Amino acid sequence: MLIFKIALRNLVRQRRRTFFTALSMIVGFVLASLFIAWADGSYNYIIDNFTRNRLGHIQIHKKGYLNKPTLYKTVGNYRTIEKKLKNTENVTDWTPRIFTGGLVSVEQESSGAQITGIDPKREKSTTNIHKKIIKGDYFSEEISREVLLGKGLAEFLEANIEDKLVIVSQAADGSIANDAYTVKGILDLGDDMSNRTSVYMKIDQAQKLFVLNNRIHEIAINVNSLKNVEVVSERLKQKISDKSLSIETWKEFAKSFYRAMKADMEGMWISLLVVIIVVAIGVLNTVLMSVLERRREYGVLKALGTKPGQIIKMVLYETSVLAVISIIIGTMLALIVNYIFSKHGIALPNPIEWGGMRFEYMKGEINLRSYVIPAITVFLSGVVVSFFPAVKAAKTKAAEVMRMF
Repeated sequence: MLIFKIALRNLVRQRRRTFFTALSMIVGFVLASLFIAWADGSYNYIIDNFTRNRLGHIQIHKKGYLNKPTLYKTVGNYRTIEKKLKNTENVTDWTPRIFTGGLVSVEQESSGAQITGIDPKREKSTTNIHKKIIKGDYFSEEISREVLLGKGLAEFLEANIEDKLVIVSQAADGSIANDAYTVKGILDLGDDMSNRTSVYMKIDQAQKLFVLNNRIHEIAINVNSLKNVEVVSERLKQKISDKSLSIETWKEFAKSFYRAMKADMEGMWISLLVVIIVVAIGVLNTVLMSVLERRREYGVLKALGTKPGQIIKMVLYETSVLAVISIIIGTMLALIVNYIFSKHGIALPNPIEWGGMRFEYMKGEINLRSYVIPAITVFLSGVVVSFFPAVKAAKTKAAEVMRMF
């Protein structure tokens, strides 16, 4: 206890040294916290944009549909599922979809296409498809035979608004599905493949054309936060008793994107390790200089009979107390900085457009690990790197130091 009191007095007595040592720890803490909050916020912003943009956070299909999509693997009781979604906590929106391929033509031009049947109202509330209209309008609320085309397909077919588009495909009953529809709008979906092949039509018209009755291929679901995706997925698996259906999160149906994000996150941890090393070196340098400045003090303590182990304890106590104080101050500063970045973000000078998404700013995210990891880093690096100077101080020879000073 006496050694601890001496350590506290040393911190108060040497205010200048204490200030600069604490400053290096505080700066290190804030930088590490900001780095983690910024990385987490950016990744979650990208993931949320990617999933909300088109895919949804969770999807429901017939088992095996994602591995081998066919017109016949359908969800037949989706109205019942929708009722359960309404009563599921944290679910914000959902939309049913139908997918198939076919041949589309405008006058003399024709092309293969990916045909998607959507519920206009539900799709509008779940994704941003209505914001991708670059010409014409979104689906009207009237009962009408309308389609939306990707801009690449529209250019290839030389299609304009109000042109007649003929669809020829296979229906679920084995018959030939064919009918004519009016081009209502043209979309820019953000990637060449989607723009070149996409045709969207109303889901009731698609069910009629492909003789699907009341069946669909997919229900895309959004939740209020990425943190709740797994919880909601498990809850839905318990609520929906139909074992012929699969309920999967974005990590499962967008595996390539998930792997890319995961690999990028691993790169972030390597960068964080560099930040930690810089913090540790800064603390080591400050503590080592402090020990060298106090060699006479340690020599006097040795001459008074202080044991080497007690001197080591004293240096470690000083660093530990200083680290705790720095962590408290650093946490308060980091909370302020991270709050500003999470609330307002930083506007990008040139917005980034990728895969149909537009990123105009990046935001941080306040979470527990953006404070716990820096706290552990600062404390351990402070204690660990101060051990070497502490041992050096303990080895001080009283007679030799007294002659030097």
